[in-house]
Amino acid sequence: MTTTSKFRGVYAIPVTPFNEDLSVDWESLRKCIAFSVKAGAHGIVLPVNASEGPFLTDSERKEVLRTGIEVVDGAVPVVAGVSGASTAVSVELTKNAAELGADSVMAMPPNGAAGSIIWDHYAGIAETGQLPVWIQNNKPPTGPIVPTAMMVKMLNEVEHVNYVKEESYLPGQIMTQLFDEAKGAVKGIMGGMGGRYLVDEYRRGSCGTMPAGHITDAHVKLWDALDAGGVDSSGLQVVTDEARSIWEHMIPSLNFEFMFGANAYKAAYWRRGIIKTPLTRNPANKSLDKLDYEELDTILDRMSELLDANV
Repeated sequence: MTTTSKFRGVYAIPVTPFNEDLSVDWESLRKCIAFSVKAGAHGIVLPVNASEGPFLTDSERKEVLRTGIEVVDGAVPVVAGVSGASTAVSVELTKNAAELGADSVMAMPPNGAAGSIIWDHYAGIAETGQLPVWIQNNKPPTGPIVPTAMMVKMLNEVEHVNYVKEESYLPGQIMTQLFDEAKGAVKGIMGGMGGRYLVDEYRRGSCGTMPAGHITDAHVKLWDALDAGGVDSSGLQVVTDEARSIWEHMIPSLNFEFMFGANAYKAAYWRRGIIKTPLTRNPANKSLDKLDYEELDTILDRMSELLDANV
């Protein structure tokens, strides 16, 4: 299956850089956003999990989004992360996103939500923002899983809820099920998890991916190679040999990210000279030691043909 979506391609997630005192480094944030746009990102997403959104104050989250929209300056769509501890928080963030001029909003359900609470959560966001809404379907402990049957029903019945970021268990299979059952009600599905499963997701009809932005240039090269493949006789998007080769070249980086999360994203931004420090606010994050940094340097060096030195 192929999809024609308003939102398509690599939607990069800039990190939120911090100074030594863990205050937001606004200058470095602007550099992160500008880096992804210059590297060819088709959209920007912030602030979300890869941005350490849960560790920002409400005022910081609003300022991160305002900064993103200002730096992007209409060059590509901006998806505003509006996940919150309650529907009231998400509705307030959605109102702010609409006022600032975001192109769409994305949210996970609040932790512990189930049944009608999830439904009402997205209905409230959609009614408030009057913008395209992405269901972010993650997995514990990051967020609760939204049952596939409920997503199909919301896509069909809740106005403005038309998109899904699928990054729970077996994301490719869930994408196929959503396309089969929601049909035209789902206008686009993107994957997450750094694009680790993008090759499989693309073949199933994914309209893009939402990875952290530290290697946007590599992700864009992968997407361009994928999108050159066309559609086969079964209606499936074709994965080119070039795309598969690029993806295989990126696997060490994707595996490294899987171990370290935001610490890996920030370490790569830092090594690439884009941010001033690799510090994170999450006390549970696993820090890199000397050998980890040596491994990261090796990974980046071996990926150099996919990375634009002048970006």
